[in-house]
Amino acid sequence: MPSDAKILIVDDHEDTLYALESALAPLGHLVTRATSGDDALKEVLRGQVGLLLLDVRMPGVSGLDVVRYMRRVEQTQHIPVILLTGFGPDTELSATAFALGVADLVMKPVDPWTLRTKVRYLYDTHQRRRALEAEVRELRARTEERASPRAPGRLHHDTRVPPQRDGHTDARDARDARDARDAREARDARGSRDARGSREALDAREQDRTA
Repeated sequence: MPSDAKILIVDDHEDTLYALESALAPLGHLVTRATSGDDALKEVLRGQVGLLLLDVRMPGVSGLDVVRYMRRVEQTQHIPVILLTGFGPDTELSATAFALGVADLVMKPVDPWTLRTKVRYLYDTHQRRRALEAEVRELRARTEERASPRAPGRLHHDTRVPPQRDGHTDARDARDARDARDAREARDARGSRDARGSREALDAREQDRTA
């Protein structure tokens, strides 16, 4: 998990912030606090927030307003959010929160062990997703780079080195050519002698018949 991915806790009551910090301390993650919806949005937009613990009802910008804004911004739309409420079960609130993609709705006062379990799971899942997305982007960039055509006007030079001929090879080739020529001339001379001998033998037989 990236050490700079922090947990942001947001509440307008100091005692609630202190209780949340104490509950999350055993996880070992960096915890940052905000006391209003405006401050929460500023902190989220600065980046490196791995999870948001957010009170539903605060003066000014409410927790639900913060979530609505986050879901419209690509940079923040996938950050897991746990909403905190001290007003008991509320069916309408639950429906609205989950429709906005809130991960969980927790009643105050919080149970430290239960809260740590939820936070650990959501935080780790979000960080694994971020790591996977980074790998996919890198792989896509490499694939596109390999598939991109060569720049216009750029010539491809054959860098292969032609086979080199040394002096021994040239001398051997010349000797072979000379031997082949001598053999051909010898064969032609032998054929000429054989033909001349045949004609002389025919002439001698013809002279014997006419004698």
